Amino acid sequence: MERSPFFIGDTRVAPGTRSTVNIPVSTLPDHTPVTLSVEVIHGKKPGPVLFVSAAIHGDEVIGVEIVRRLLRAEGLDELCGTLLAVPIVNTFGFLNHSRYLPDRRDLNRSFPGSAEGSMAARLADVFLREVVLRSEVGIDLHSAAIHRSNLPQIRLSPDNRRLRRLGRIFGTPVMMTSKLRDGSLRMAAEDEGIDVLLYEGGEGLRFDELSARAGVSGILRVMNSLGMIEDDFAPLPEIEPVLCTSSHWYRAPAGGLFRGYVGVGDTVEQGTVLGAVADPFGEVEIEVSSEEAGIVIGRTNMPVVYEGDALFHIASTLRAEHAAEGMNAHIDAAPLFDEDEII
Repeated sequence: MERSPFFIGDTRVAPGTRSTVNIPVSTLPDHTPVTLSVEVIHGKKPGPVLFVSAAIHGDEVIGVEIVRRLLRAEGLDELCGTLLAVPIVNTFGFLNHSRYLPDRRDLNRSFPGSAEGSMAARLADVFLREVVLRSEVGIDLHSAAIHRSNLPQIRLSPDNRRLRRLGRIFGTPVMMTSKLRDGSLRMAAEDEGIDVLLYEGGEGLRFDELSARAGVSGILRVMNSLGMIEDDFAPLPEIEPVLCTSSHWYRAPAGGLFRGYVGVGDTVEQGTVLGAVADPFGEVEIEVSSEEAGIVIGRTNMPVVYEGDALFHIASTLRAEHAAEGMNAHIDAAPLFDEDEII
Protein backbone atom coordinates (compact mmCIF):
# COMPACT_ATOMS: atom_id res chain seq x y z
CA MET A 1 0.00 0.00 0.00
CA GLU A 2 1.42 3.36 -1.04
CA ARG A 3 2.07 5.89 1.68
CA SER A 4 -0.17 8.95 1.84
CA PRO A 5 1.17 12.34 0.69
CA PHE A 6 2.30 14.92 3.23
CA PHE A 7 0.39 18.20 3.33
CA ILE A 8 1.95 21.42 4.62
CA GLY A 9 0.73 24.93 3.93
CA ASP A 10 -1.02 24.71 0.55
CA THR A 11 1.41 22.10 -0.76
CA ARG A 12 1.05 18.37 -1.30
CA VAL A 13 4.32 16.40 -1.16
CA ALA A 14 4.11 12.93 -2.69
CA PRO A 15 5.86 9.92 -1.10
CA GLY A 16 9.43 9.49 -2.27
CA THR A 17 9.83 13.16 -3.21
CA ARG A 18 11.21 16.35 -1.68
CA SER A 19 9.99 19.90 -2.06
CA THR A 20 10.77 23.37 -0.73
CA VAL A 21 7.54 24.80 0.64
CA ASN A 22 7.24 28.56 1.21
CA ILE A 23 4.62 29.42 3.83
CA PRO A 24 3.58 33.10 3.91
CA VAL A 25 4.45 34.91 7.14
CA SER A 26 4.41 38.66 6.56
CA THR A 27 5.24 41.48 4.17
CA LEU A 28 8.08 43.96 4.65
CA PRO A 29 7.34 47.72 4.51
CA ASP A 30 8.62 47.80 0.90
CA HIS A 31 6.05 45.13 -0.05
CA THR A 32 8.61 42.27 -0.12
CA PRO A 33 6.92 39.05 1.00
CA VAL A 34 8.49 37.05 3.83
CA THR A 35 7.97 33.30 4.02
CA LEU A 36 8.87 30.40 6.27
CA SER A 37 10.78 28.07 3.93
CA VAL A 38 10.62 24.37 4.77
CA GLU A 39 12.39 21.58 2.91
CA VAL A 40 10.09 18.55 3.09
CA ILE A 41 11.59 15.14 2.40
CA HIS A 42 8.72 12.66 2.42
CA GLY A 43 9.96 9.08 2.29
CA LYS A 44 8.26 6.24 0.48
CA LYS A 45 8.37 4.10 3.61
CA PRO A 46 6.53 4.88 6.86
CA GLY A 47 8.36 6.36 9.81
CA PRO A 48 8.36 9.30 12.21
CA VAL A 49 8.15 12.99 11.33
CA LEU A 50 11.25 14.87 12.51
CA PHE A 51 11.77 18.62 12.31
CA VAL A 52 15.19 20.26 12.35
CA SER A 53 15.21 24.04 12.77
CA ALA A 54 17.85 26.76 12.86
CA ALA A 55 18.18 30.53 13.22
CA ILE A 56 15.28 31.06 15.61
CA HIS A 57 17.76 33.66 16.76
CA GLY A 58 18.74 35.33 13.50
CA ASP A 59 22.43 35.80 14.35
CA GLU A 60 22.99 32.14 15.25
CA VAL A 61 24.05 31.08 11.78
CA ILE A 62 25.95 27.83 12.47
CA GLY A 63 22.62 25.98 12.46
CA VAL A 64 21.91 27.22 8.94
CA GLU A 65 25.14 25.60 7.76
CA ILE A 66 24.31 22.40 9.64
CA VAL A 67 20.92 22.15 7.91
CA ARG A 68 22.54 22.87 4.53
CA ARG A 69 24.95 19.98 5.00
CA LEU A 70 22.23 17.73 6.36
CA LEU A 71 20.11 18.21 3.25
CA ARG A 72 23.06 17.08 1.10
CA ALA A 73 23.82 14.01 3.21
CA GLU A 74 23.70 10.54 1.69
CA GLY A 75 20.81 8.28 2.55
CA LEU A 76 17.98 10.79 2.46
CA ASP A 77 16.72 9.38 -0.85
CA GLU A 78 15.83 6.19 1.01
CA LEU A 79 14.31 8.01 3.98
CA CYS A 80 11.72 6.27 6.14
CA GLY A 81 9.30 8.83 7.51
CA THR A 82 9.41 12.57 6.89
CA LEU A 83 12.04 15.22 7.51
CA LEU A 84 10.99 18.87 7.87
CA ALA A 85 14.11 21.04 7.65
CA VAL A 86 13.87 24.78 8.35
CA PRO A 87 17.30 26.39 7.91
CA ILE A 88 16.09 29.90 8.78
CA VAL A 89 13.11 30.41 11.07
CA ASN A 90 13.75 34.09 11.87
CA THR A 91 14.34 35.56 8.41
CA PHE A 92 14.04 39.11 9.75
CA GLY A 93 16.89 38.65 12.23
CA PHE A 94 18.98 36.62 9.80
CA LEU A 95 18.94 39.36 7.16
CA ASN A 96 19.81 42.01 9.75
CA HIS A 97 22.46 39.96 11.59
CA SER A 98 20.33 40.29 14.71
CA ARG A 99 19.15 37.90 17.40
CA TYR A 100 15.76 39.62 17.45
CA LEU A 101 12.92 40.55 15.16
CA PRO A 102 12.42 44.17 14.00
CA ASP A 103 10.07 44.78 16.95
CA ARG A 104 13.00 43.83 19.27
CA ARG A 105 11.19 40.71 20.48
CA ASP A 106 12.96 37.41 21.08
CA LEU A 107 11.20 34.75 19.00
CA ASN A 108 12.23 32.06 21.49
CA ARG A 109 10.25 33.83 24.19
CA SER A 110 7.14 34.28 22.01
CA PHE A 111 5.72 30.75 21.73
CA PRO A 112 3.07 29.46 21.26
CA GLY A 113 2.34 32.74 19.51
CA SER A 114 -0.85 34.13 18.06
CA ALA A 115 -2.19 34.60 14.55
CA GLU A 116 -3.30 38.12 15.54
CA GLY A 117 -0.42 39.17 17.78
CA SER A 118 2.90 40.94 17.29
CA MET A 119 5.28 40.04 14.48
CA ALA A 120 7.10 37.62 16.79
CA ALA A 121 3.83 36.07 17.96
CA ARG A 122 2.63 35.56 14.37
CA LEU A 123 5.89 33.94 13.26
CA ALA A 124 5.88 31.69 16.33
CA ASP A 125 2.29 30.69 15.57
CA VAL A 126 3.06 29.81 11.93
CA PHE A 127 6.17 27.79 12.82
CA LEU A 128 4.42 25.94 15.64
CA ARG A 129 1.29 25.08 13.61
CA GLU A 130 2.88 24.27 10.27
CA VAL A 131 6.07 22.50 11.39
CA VAL A 132 6.29 21.59 15.07
CA LEU A 133 2.77 20.23 15.54
CA ARG A 134 3.16 18.04 12.44
CA SER A 135 6.20 16.36 14.00
CA GLU A 136 6.82 13.73 16.63
CA VAL A 137 10.27 14.94 17.69
CA GLY A 138 12.47 17.93 16.88
CA ILE A 139 16.05 19.18 16.97
CA ASP A 140 16.51 22.94 17.38
CA LEU A 141 19.97 24.32 16.51
CA HIS A 142 21.57 27.25 18.34
CA SER A 143 24.94 28.87 19.01
CA ALA A 144 26.29 31.22 21.63
CA ALA A 145 25.49 34.91 21.29
CA ILE A 146 27.83 37.18 19.35
CA HIS A 147 31.28 37.57 20.92
CA ARG A 148 30.92 34.26 22.79
CA SER A 149 31.69 30.64 21.89
CA ASN A 150 30.00 27.44 23.05
CA LEU A 151 31.33 23.91 23.17
CA PRO A 152 29.07 21.59 21.15
CA GLN A 153 26.48 20.46 23.70
CA ILE A 154 22.94 19.19 24.00
CA ARG A 155 20.40 20.87 26.29
CA LEU A 156 17.47 18.73 27.39
CA SER A 157 14.54 18.90 29.76
CA PRO A 158 15.10 17.39 33.21
CA ASP A 159 13.49 13.99 33.87
CA ASN A 160 12.74 13.34 30.19
CA ARG A 161 14.07 9.83 29.58
CA ARG A 162 13.44 9.86 25.85
CA LEU A 163 15.41 13.07 25.37
CA ARG A 164 18.21 11.78 27.56
CA ARG A 165 18.45 8.68 25.36
CA LEU A 166 18.39 10.75 22.15
CA GLY A 167 20.95 13.15 23.63
CA ARG A 168 23.34 10.29 24.27
CA ILE A 169 22.84 9.12 20.70
CA PHE A 170 23.44 12.64 19.36
CA GLY A 171 26.89 12.36 20.89
CA THR A 172 28.18 15.82 21.84
CA PRO A 173 30.90 15.90 24.54
CA VAL A 174 28.46 17.31 27.11
CA MET A 175 24.72 17.06 27.79
CA MET A 176 23.15 19.68 30.07
CA THR A 177 19.78 19.51 31.77
CA SER A 178 18.07 22.84 31.29
CA LYS A 179 14.75 24.05 32.69
CA LEU A 180 12.04 25.02 30.24
CA ARG A 181 11.58 28.78 29.89
CA ASP A 182 8.26 30.51 29.48
CA GLY A 183 7.62 31.35 25.85
CA SER A 184 10.33 29.03 24.52
CA LEU A 185 9.89 26.64 21.62
CA ARG A 186 10.79 23.71 23.86
CA MET A 187 8.09 24.57 26.40
CA ALA A 188 5.41 25.06 23.74
CA ALA A 189 6.39 21.81 22.02
CA GLU A 190 6.48 19.74 25.21
CA ASP A 191 3.07 21.13 26.19
CA GLU A 192 1.86 19.43 22.99
CA GLY A 193 3.72 16.19 23.73
CA ILE A 194 6.56 16.82 21.25
CA ASP A 195 10.11 16.28 22.53
CA VAL A 196 12.77 18.73 21.33
CA LEU A 197 16.55 18.42 21.65
CA LEU A 198 18.36 21.76 21.76
CA TYR A 199 21.85 21.79 20.24
CA GLU A 200 24.33 24.53 21.14
CA GLY A 201 27.68 25.06 19.45
CA GLY A 202 29.95 27.78 18.15
CA GLU A 203 29.59 31.56 18.08
CA GLY A 204 26.98 33.98 16.81
CA LEU A 205 27.55 35.25 13.23
CA ARG A 206 30.37 32.72 12.72
CA PHE A 207 30.89 29.26 11.25
CA ASP A 208 33.27 26.78 12.82
CA GLU A 209 34.01 23.32 11.53
CA LEU A 210 33.87 21.54 14.88
CA SER A 211 30.34 22.74 15.66
CA ALA A 212 29.10 22.09 12.12
CA ARG A 213 30.52 18.58 12.05
CA ALA A 214 29.21 17.71 15.51
CA GLY A 215 25.74 18.99 14.61
CA VAL A 216 25.38 17.08 11.34
CA SER A 217 26.80 13.87 12.83
CA GLY A 218 24.46 14.07 15.81
CA ILE A 219 21.35 14.63 13.70
CA LEU A 220 22.19 11.68 11.45
CA ARG A 221 22.71 9.44 14.49
CA VAL A 222 19.33 10.48 15.90
CA MET A 223 17.65 9.83 12.54
CA ASN A 224 19.24 6.38 12.47
CA SER A 225 18.00 5.62 15.99
CA LEU A 226 14.48 6.63 14.92
CA GLY A 227 14.65 4.21 11.99
CA MET A 228 14.71 6.98 9.38
CA ILE A 229 18.06 6.19 7.75
CA GLU A 230 20.22 3.08 7.48
CA ASP A 231 23.24 2.41 9.70
CA ASP A 232 25.63 3.02 6.79
CA PHE A 233 24.65 6.71 6.65
CA ALA A 234 25.03 7.48 10.38
CA PRO A 235 28.52 8.25 11.74
CA LEU A 236 29.54 6.08 14.67
CA PRO A 237 29.46 7.84 18.06
CA GLU A 238 32.90 8.90 19.22
CA ILE A 239 32.33 8.70 22.98
CA GLU A 240 29.57 8.63 25.60
CA PRO A 241 28.57 12.22 26.48
CA VAL A 242 28.96 13.50 30.02
CA LEU A 243 25.66 14.50 31.66
CA CYS A 244 25.93 17.70 33.72
CA THR A 245 23.11 18.95 35.90
CA SER A 246 24.62 22.26 37.03
CA SER A 247 26.82 25.00 35.63
CA HIS A 248 28.14 28.39 36.68
CA TRP A 249 29.08 31.61 34.89
CA TYR A 250 32.24 33.35 36.11
CA ARG A 251 32.00 37.10 35.64
CA ALA A 252 34.45 39.97 35.38
CA PRO A 253 35.36 41.27 38.86
CA ALA A 254 36.15 44.68 37.33
CA GLY A 255 36.17 46.43 34.00
CA GLY A 256 39.35 46.31 31.94
CA LEU A 257 41.36 44.20 29.52
CA PHE A 258 40.55 40.51 29.68
CA ARG A 259 42.98 37.68 28.94
CA GLY A 260 41.60 34.13 28.97
CA TYR A 261 43.89 31.22 29.80
CA VAL A 262 41.50 28.36 28.98
CA GLY A 263 39.25 27.65 26.00
CA VAL A 264 36.03 25.79 25.36
CA GLY A 265 36.49 22.08 25.94
CA ASP A 266 39.30 22.55 28.47
CA THR A 267 39.00 20.81 31.83
CA VAL A 268 39.50 22.74 35.04
CA GLU A 269 39.96 21.89 38.70
CA GLN A 270 39.06 23.83 41.79
CA GLY A 271 41.56 26.70 41.90
CA THR A 272 42.41 26.67 38.17
CA VAL A 273 43.15 30.23 37.01
CA LEU A 274 40.76 30.84 34.13
CA GLY A 275 41.95 34.29 33.12
CA ALA A 276 42.73 37.78 34.35
CA VAL A 277 41.32 41.28 34.04
CA ALA A 278 43.77 44.21 34.13
CA ASP A 279 43.46 47.95 33.87
CA PRO A 280 44.93 49.61 30.74
CA PHE A 281 47.89 51.04 32.72
CA GLY A 282 48.98 47.64 33.99
CA GLU A 283 48.78 48.70 37.62
CA VAL A 284 46.00 46.36 38.74
CA GLU A 285 45.36 42.77 37.64
CA ILE A 286 42.69 40.48 39.07
CA GLU A 287 42.72 36.74 38.41
CA VAL A 288 39.52 34.75 37.92
CA SER A 289 39.73 31.20 39.33
CA SER A 290 37.39 28.23 39.13
CA GLU A 291 35.62 27.20 42.30
CA GLU A 292 34.82 23.71 41.00
CA ALA A 293 35.98 20.86 38.84
CA GLY A 294 34.40 20.83 35.41
CA ILE A 295 34.69 21.59 31.72
CA VAL A 296 34.54 24.94 29.95
CA ILE A 297 31.37 24.88 27.83
CA GLY A 298 31.32 28.58 26.95
CA ARG A 299 33.45 31.72 27.12
CA THR A 300 33.60 35.30 25.94
CA ASN A 301 35.77 36.26 22.99
CA MET A 302 35.89 39.95 23.92
CA PRO A 303 39.20 41.39 25.19
CA VAL A 304 37.49 44.49 26.64
CA VAL A 305 35.00 43.79 29.42
CA TYR A 306 32.80 45.66 31.83
CA GLU A 307 32.47 44.69 35.47
CA GLY A 308 29.96 41.83 35.68
CA ASP A 309 30.38 40.64 32.08
CA ALA A 310 30.13 36.87 31.66
CA LEU A 311 33.59 35.40 31.01
CA PHE A 312 33.48 31.60 31.40
CA HIS A 313 30.68 29.06 31.59
CA ILE A 314 31.78 25.98 33.54
CA ALA A 315 29.72 22.78 33.66
CA SER A 316 30.29 20.99 36.94
CA THR A 317 31.41 17.39 36.58
CA LEU A 318 33.95 15.03 38.07
CA ARG A 319 34.17 13.40 34.61
CA ALA A 320 35.63 16.45 32.88
CA GLU A 321 38.51 14.45 31.42
CA HIS A 322 35.99 12.11 29.79
CA ALA A 323 34.21 15.08 28.21
CA ALA A 324 37.56 16.40 27.00
CA GLU A 325 38.17 13.06 25.29
CA GLY A 326 34.88 13.57 23.47
CA MET A 327 36.00 17.03 22.39
CA ASN A 328 39.26 15.64 21.01
CA ALA A 329 37.38 12.84 19.24
CA HIS A 330 35.26 15.39 17.38
CA ILE A 331 38.35 17.37 16.40
CA ASP A 332 40.16 14.28 15.13
CA ALA A 333 37.16 12.80 13.32
CA ALA A 334 37.33 12.55 9.54
CA PRO A 335 35.34 15.28 7.74
CA LEU A 336 31.83 14.36 6.66
CA PHE A 337 32.32 16.06 3.31
CA ASP A 338 35.12 16.74 0.89
CA GLU A 339 36.90 20.03 1.51
CA ASP A 340 35.40 21.43 -1.71
CA GLU A 341 31.94 20.93 -0.25
CA ILE A 342 32.65 23.00 2.88
CA ILE A 343 32.08 26.73 2.61
